[in-house]
Parts: sequence; C-alpha cells; structure tokens
Amino acid sequence: MDRQEDTPARALSPAARRALAEAEARRRAHEAKAAKAPRELGGRGGHDPARYGDWEVKGIATDF
Repeated sequence: MDRQEDTPARALSPAARRALAEAEARRRAHEAKAAKAPRELGGRGGHDPARYGDWEVKGIATDF
C-alpha cells in the first residue's frame, strides 16, 4: 500500500510555492543552456566525470 495515496494533500505555504516556482525556473534555465551547448562528437558517454569525480577508460575506473 502506498502511503502517499492514503494521506490527503496539504496546502502549501506561500514560501513553499515560491521555492518550487524558483526551482522550476532554475531547472528550465539549465535545460535551455544545455540545449544551446554544442554536442560532443566522439566523446565518452554517461555523466560528466569532472562533476562526479569518476573516470573510466577501457573498463578501468579511477575515483579521486
């Protein structure tokens, strides 16, 4: 049984609604910026290793 289905929806405070709206605006701005970025040709797939700190080449992963 899913707990969220059993509980009634609560009204959000104005601060919570404002925070959700700001997060959505940041998400849209990030997606628009990412869409404008040039596509990488021949690069490695997956997440950006500089962000996640993991590098993998030919099946060997290094974490630093």
